Amino acid sequence: MTTHPYLRAYLAGIFVPTLVLPLILSGFIALRLVLGVPFPIERFIIFPMAIVPFLFGLWNMLFLASHERTRLPIGFHGAILPFLGAPVGGFVAHCLGALQLGSTSVLWFQHVQIAYPLIAVGFCFGVAAYYLVWKYIVGFLNALLGIA
Repeated sequence: MTTHPYLRAYLAGIFVPTLVLPLILSGFIALRLVLGVPFPIERFIIFPMAIVPFLFGLWNMLFLASHERTRLPIGFHGAILPFLGAPVGGFVAHCLGALQLGSTSVLWFQHVQIAYPLIAVGFCFGVAAYYLVWKYIVGFLNALLGIA
């Protein structure tokens, strides 16, 4: 199977977010419709539903293209992605009015205050999760498709 390696890399990359994001959407819908939590899912979930699978696929294609030169392990390559995606997501949320910078210690998301230390801890857990997903799931799919 030596034809179309970048297409196979793209498909291996979009596998995880394509499975996970509908589960997250189901949770948001349950919160809003069943429990009555006034949470604006349309402002929060549209960006990830549109961009994250595309970004994962392109990032895996970039891994395939650059791996011969960089020799960077796929887990570390995947752990770099939140450093690019989080600022872009924050910028889009700020432009849509869903995110406002508060004082020096809090960030406002809609009507919820989030302390900066909590954001930092969550970001560290996110980077670790990306590392594990890329190392074990995307790496496995790359090997399965013969592109690793």
